[in-house]
Amino acid sequence: MRGTLIFAGSSCPDITDKICHNLGMARADAELSQFSNGETSVRILTSVREKDVFVVQSGSPKINDTIMELLIMISACKGGSANKITAVLPYFPYSRQSKKKSHRGAITARMLANLLGVAGVKHVITVDLHASQMQGFFRCPVDNLHAEPLIARWIRRNVPRWQEAVVVSKNAGGTKRVTSLADALKLNFGMVTTDKKRVHNPSAAASMIGYPIGGFERQLGLDTVSNQVRNTSSEPENGTSATESGRSQDSRTAADAQGSPRMRANGAHSRNTANRKTPPGRSQTTLSQSSIINELDEDAEADGLEYNDQRAHEVTHGRLVQGHIVPDDFPSPAGSVAETNVPDDDPMTLSHASSFFGPQPHALGGSGDAGASSDEEDDILKDPKVERTITLVGDVKDRAVFIVDDMIDKPGSWIAAAETVVKRGRASKVYCIATHGVFGGDCLEQMQACDCIDTIVVTNSYPIPEHKARNASKLVVLDLSFLLAEAIRRNHYGESMSPLFQHLMD
Repeated sequence: MRGTLIFAGSSCPDITDKICHNLGMARADAELSQFSNGETSVRILTSVREKDVFVVQSGSPKINDTIMELLIMISACKGGSANKITAVLPYFPYSRQSKKKSHRGAITARMLANLLGVAGVKHVITVDLHASQMQGFFRCPVDNLHAEPLIARWIRRNVPRWQEAVVVSKNAGGTKRVTSLADALKLNFGMVTTDKKRVHNPSAAASMIGYPIGGFERQLGLDTVSNQVRNTSSEPENGTSATESGRSQDSRTAADAQGSPRMRANGAHSRNTANRKTPPGRSQTTLSQSSIINELDEDAEADGLEYNDQRAHEVTHGRLVQGHIVPDDFPSPAGSVAETNVPDDDPMTLSHASSFFGPQPHALGGSGDAGASSDEEDDILKDPKVERTITLVGDVKDRAVFIVDDMIDKPGSWIAAAETVVKRGRASKVYCIATHGVFGGDCLEQMQACDCIDTIVVTNSYPIPEHKARNASKLVVLDLSFLLAEAIRRNHYGESMSPLFQHLMD
């Protein structure tokens, strides 16, 4: 590659050397240092005039120093009359701050994109941006490469019976990324979501879905509306008699009972319930809820249906206290008890306690898109005063599970999702897979100590300290140098990048 120079920032010299080795060239010389007051100093030790320059820099624990170093290197090459300067960022800093999360918040990722443009960048190569829409922040072309083909190839080669596995998203925001990998491998996918524990008061739950609770309805002025609905439903339409209307209602009720997931058939087939007798003294069109439930129970026993109170296997719920799954009989934290124990005789307190009436956090403009990220939720999960409900959607029993996201920074949501699929979903193995292994604080140590996590798979887009990697037997690091080297070669020769996004079958 004549006329090309590749410079390495202080954050990722190892991956830069691998890129240069794959391209059959040596790394260009530059002197990087700091003054005693912390200012960054850069000297380019080779001529860059009319050369195609690539500056490789990733994130690091000293992220602000590496950003400033990158900007100064780009400016130095621009001042040295470089023909074209391309920033190669395996991990794009501040990518999680790509939108406003409050009225006085900053879109820091856009600011960094503007700084790169001012410094003199003409092209950007990066891997798995936190939000693909960030490409619109730049005034220059952006190649947002994906590590998905590399991860999919590792799964096919190293995971036994991967064809039966399930790809799971640990939050609702990562479902698009999860479905992409699931489609590539032709696997089923699932989702884990967490929510603040709801009120346990049956009357509160009933009032929220419109069941008649006399005092509460009268307090809110809903008794008139409920009576009108009942009267309207009991009036015959188009000359239909009340008896026929009652028979049709009974038929629908019986049909719902037969299709309910709470009833499991023991070899019984559907039956005709149109001729069910109405108990004396009760109108067919005004059957109370308790009478309907009692009749369904009697019919279930008569037909050999086994009644159980278990939820459907595709949707599994669990209790989450301080970021860990707890048994059903585990005592609730003091904060959750105070929130959920609401007097039955105080309807207004009941209404305020319910999340239906409570203010929900939302993004600017009224959408829910700018909620807390998964890493920000980790602090909430650790709150000892709040119990949360965690829900697994999907069947993972006796299967391997791939929990996928774009980065691993804090361990809370990963451990909670792993414990859910193992302890509640009965999964056989759990693989935590991400492109960027940031591993802030003791994240890697906690995930290593978690019995529900079998393997942690990341790429070398973000430098992992050697002492952390050495002590983590579950850690698997995939090499991105071949992908980045090919992207640099194609960029230099003006070739298409499309083949880099394709999955190559082994």
